[in-house]
Amino acid sequence: MKNVRIDTLDVSSPALLDASLTLIVNAFGDPERYGLERVRRELKSVDPTFYRQFFVAMAAGSIVGFGGVKAADWASNTHILYLSAVAPEHRGQGIARALIKARIDWLKANFEHGRILVSAAKTKRFRDFGFAAIRKSAIEGRQLLIRKF
Repeated sequence: MKNVRIDTLDVSSPALLDASLTLIVNAFGDPERYGLERVRRELKSVDPTFYRQFFVAMAAGSIVGFGGVKAADWASNTHILYLSAVAPEHRGQGIARALIKARIDWLKANFEHGRILVSAAKTKRFRDFGFAAIRKSAIEGRQLLIRKF
């Protein structure tokens, strides 16, 4: 992960917001679930009760990775990792792992305890961070995993 820095996303910056939106929409390639306007609303949402925090991986002044964490609105002390994406030309460099670590570290610094949920097709990287699969939760090739802290 040479010359890559993980920062929190400044959603008030139009340039950073647009670059993040482009990365996410292109990475998922699912306009119904991850269309530009839907993702834009998600990134710009301001709700003091149900926070959202976003992280970007920066390399040479460009966003090459993205990851979000938000409060689950249906369970207290539950946090969800979501919108994880790395630009295709930067995959395999440890950026996704660095984004997972940054989000876990942020949660531990801001909350005394809780649980973190994530839905993932590739579970090894999450298992390496202490996540465990929830039995019988696999749907359409994605497994639900949990980590308590």
